[in-house]
Amino acid sequence: MKLTKTKTFPYWKYIIVCLLFLVMLPLNAAGIVSGSTLLILGTVIFYAVVGVGMNILLGYSGLITLGGAGFMGLAAYLSGFCSTRLGLPFILCLVISIAVPTVIGLGIGVVSLRLEGFYLAIATLGIGEILRQVFVEFEPFTNGFSGMRAAYPKLFGIVLTREVTYAFYAIILLIVMILVHNIVNSATGRALLAMKGSESAAQAMGISLLKYKLIAFAISTVLTALGGVMYMHLIKYSYPTVWGLGMSLNFLSISVIGGMQTVLGAVLGALFVIAVPELVIKQLPVIGTLTGVAYVFNGLFIVLVLLFYSDGLIRIGSDVKKLVGKIRGKKNDIDQRSGT
Repeated sequence: MKLTKTKTFPYWKYIIVCLLFLVMLPLNAAGIVSGSTLLILGTVIFYAVVGVGMNILLGYSGLITLGGAGFMGLAAYLSGFCSTRLGLPFILCLVISIAVPTVIGLGIGVVSLRLEGFYLAIATLGIGEILRQVFVEFEPFTNGFSGMRAAYPKLFGIVLTREVTYAFYAIILLIVMILVHNIVNSATGRALLAMKGSESAAQAMGISLLKYKLIAFAISTVLTALGGVMYMHLIKYSYPTVWGLGMSLNFLSISVIGGMQTVLGAVLGALFVIAVPELVIKQLPVIGTLTGVAYVFNGLFIVLVLLFYSDGLIRIGSDVKKLVGKIRGKKNDIDQRSGT
């Protein structure tokens, strides 16, 4: 009688990533990890959330956007305005801050039926730059170059500390990864991949391009806006020039470096794009003092990944396993031959 193989729990890797982030809290309490390092890792978390959304758009749907920073900034300003100026509860601020950019993102999804490739990228870049200019000029809403300040999230009447906010964000990342994992492994994910491979073939199979492009842009914009809210209530300050092309290119770097058709690739990409320059490159004696070294590092890493590891760094683990398996196989063959 053959035993049926039970399915493994598919979320263990996401739980491990969440726990690795949470482990930093006791290390911070013990003085091993500094508060600035904890802040950088918190930044990695919300960049990873945005990166997951970028992977849905670029990796699974084949759609490219360079306006992500504008949508993230819009959500950040909305959240700061609603919580600081209007005094609304954090949950309500979160809903409003996600809903408004998502409506705009759906409009871009409709436009994407007529634009594709670099034309779509340029169009989204234009929208992002329009939003950035709004952040500069619309001072009654954004405070212009004076910037807008916010506080840590307030849940059920309790203002969270930096450490609790960090833990809260790690749990949000876990939930996002699990939800997106389910989406990309469902019929929706297969339809998005089919649309990326060939829009004509996808249409021939009965896949509605409008429907799935709207789904892709909606998911991506929701996660980008969520990242903006997380930014505002961890960094606690928003300045118009932050939300420019450089940040949008960081999102693209995260997706390419980590791996575009993966969920965990966004986390790995965010670590390399955000944490490595801050915690490693900038600490080097001479190189770390150079202005713009982080951008040079990101650009160089993208080129190297595209040349030698186009599937992203997330695939290194499986390749190492294959290599170890081959080495063990060869060793077993040698042992068997020597034994005979």
